[in-house]
Amino acid sequence: MKKRRLGNSDLLVSEIGLGCMSLGTDKKKASEIVKSALDEGINYFDTADLYDFGVNEEIVGENLKPFRDQVYIATKVGNRWTENKDSWSWDPSGDYIKLAVKDSLRRLGTDYIDLYQLHGGTIEDNLDETIGAFEDLKKEGLIRYYGISSIRPNVIKEFVKKSELDSVMMQYSLLDRRPEEWMSLLEDKQISIIARGPLAKGLLSEKMLEKATEEGYLDYSYNELKDLLPQLKDKFSGEKMNATALQYVLSNQCVASAVAGASSVQQLRENCQAANSSSLSHDELDVLKKLTKASKYTSHREY
Repeated sequence: MKKRRLGNSDLLVSEIGLGCMSLGTDKKKASEIVKSALDEGINYFDTADLYDFGVNEEIVGENLKPFRDQVYIATKVGNRWTENKDSWSWDPSGDYIKLAVKDSLRRLGTDYIDLYQLHGGTIEDNLDETIGAFEDLKKEGLIRYYGISSIRPNVIKEFVKKSELDSVMMQYSLLDRRPEEWMSLLEDKQISIIARGPLAKGLLSEKMLEKATEEGYLDYSYNELKDLLPQLKDKFSGEKMNATALQYVLSNQCVASAVAGASSVQQLRENCQAANSSSLSHDELDVLKKLTKASKYTSHREY
């Protein structure tokens, strides 16, 4: 598995990361998927304190403990479960971040987190306080690096301007090209994109329209998907859909890792095989860009 540097850090992360939210709570099944990921050369594992009320962190930590010095664990903070665990509230305060990190460390069974990410963000947040908390945790050695998980333009701009973050996690795929707007800025600052959802909820897999709903996907209607997806398949008939999709995302050097979930070992291996397939040529990339929409995030921006 090829690796790329994450931002200005010394983390060399695998081009495919494992999005751990899809592991579920069946420990045996989750263990098989994590072990297969390690066998495939994946060293980047992305979880969050929100997933399964923290159980996801426990499962990830337990399975990675024997390999701790060989892997990078990323988790997220900011969403705070209510006492009844029936909803959550947003809390990016410094006090909460410093409290939550200790709970994540305990559940993960580790002394440090490689990448700690703010799980969202709004322009109304006290960003100086949030950034200060991350910097303090970094100095204490509880986290090595930090980033944000957000596609909101004004939040990204403020963090880039005010912080020393190394990554921005954004949903990015052929069907959601909104992050491309930010690539030149992030590349200039040597901040990496961690691409989540590179297969667009399975629409960019061999199942294609089986995964579609009547509502469509983002700004694609169902009828547009019905027209587009077979075209993508036909024009790249030598490759599986997930290979085309993942190679498109990885064609951007600003992307450090494409984080895909896997609910089975087979799905995981298919994604890794796709990541190791041939890179797309400039002409092929041009075809894909002409067929798809270069959308922009329309809200949470000043212009």
